[in-house]
Amino acid sequence: MKDITAILINDSNQMVLQKAVTSLKYIQTRLKSLIIPHNPDTSSKAKLEYGLNNKVEFISGKSDDLGQLLNHTIDRITTPYILILQGTDYLSPNIDNDALNLPESKQVLGTYYHNQSIIIQRPLLISTPFLKKNRLPPIKHLPFKEALLPAWLSKISPSIQLFKEGLVKQSRKNHSSIVLEKEKIIQKYQHTKSVSKAPSLSVMMTNYNSEKYVEAALVSCLLQSEPFDQILIMDDGSTDNSYQQLLRWENIENVRLFHKKNGGKARALNDLLSYVQSEYVLELDADDWLDPDAVTIIKNYLSEVSSEVAVLYGNLRKWKQLTEDVLFKGVAKGTPVSGRKDLLSYRFPLGPRIYRTTILKRAEGFPVIEFEDGRLYEDVSVLLRLLSISPIRYQNFTVYNVREHQKSITKQYEPKWNEFLKHL
Repeated sequence: MKDITAILINDSNQMVLQKAVTSLKYIQTRLKSLIIPHNPDTSSKAKLEYGLNNKVEFISGKSDDLGQLLNHTIDRITTPYILILQGTDYLSPNIDNDALNLPESKQVLGTYYHNQSIIIQRPLLISTPFLKKNRLPPIKHLPFKEALLPAWLSKISPSIQLFKEGLVKQSRKNHSSIVLEKEKIIQKYQHTKSVSKAPSLSVMMTNYNSEKYVEAALVSCLLQSEPFDQILIMDDGSTDNSYQQLLRWENIENVRLFHKKNGGKARALNDLLSYVQSEYVLELDADDWLDPDAVTIIKNYLSEVSSEVAVLYGNLRKWKQLTEDVLFKGVAKGTPVSGRKDLLSYRFPLGPRIYRTTILKRAEGFPVIEFEDGRLYEDVSVLLRLLSISPIRYQNFTVYNVREHQKSITKQYEPKWNEFLKHL
């Protein structure tokens, strides 16, 4: 019975592509067709060489539309099952038709990808009706395209998943720092979902014209292994399409969306602060994103801080935004800050910043200073204010990802830092 449609997601070279296509011979009695997104020119030789001419369909689209492109394709698939090979994957020579079976109680057959100490769960065979109902996310909702299937899998109940070793092999493994850092983050999508009552933690985010990135920031808050108590978003008078994008999410549980006339980040954060009900609140920029285990890790450290600490902070993982990808630059490790001098000589923005809500409200929130009408360096201004009241504490953890791009506020106004120091 021809009950499988294969989809090969491959951005690698032709030799790798040919190996994946060739491996489909192990299931040829069940294979009805093969769909290959992107780059039909480099795929055509493999198509002809392995005699799959009447079974192969090439679909093309931009890499940032991959999730949507696949959803449109999946909608018209008629086989009961869809098999997905990605990257440098190919089917193991030891595979047989019995291995590719889903019990009635399961909807996803998965396997494991190994790279050094990293182990990533990947969906391999999926029930077609189930995948049509539980659609893949758009790439723009994720930090990078490699997260597509693991992020999707993280939303699927473990009770309907079945995992087996040895179904898939990789023709090569990439050990570069960029790939390994991405895979470390992807591995975090697999953490067991949980809910802890204390300490309570919310996130607040302000948005001004971040239509390219704001949904990825928001979705990173929703894909947490442990949920935020509140997700508070203020659109600060955006003139692009970002507010319309955010409106799609306003009915999601725990998400509250607000909109105001443009007045700068400090004013926007102060407006959000009045709605914070949790013990702590994390500040997230609209062009950055969080690791999937950020809430759990932050709460573990918060449970140990003394009651007088106003702010907990850690390290920043930095990425350079390219046209269709992000380039890992490294982790900027934080250092302890004990006073004004330490803060003003800090070599990068201090973060991530997790505020104790009671102390932040007692300090009347974020100062709207005369310099640039409070539109710049609100983070430094509020930390200076809080340091005069309570200590702030550094811990060595990394869950916050900074996206560096030409239109970021930090990039645009870097020369004004010295003017700000003179004002102080």
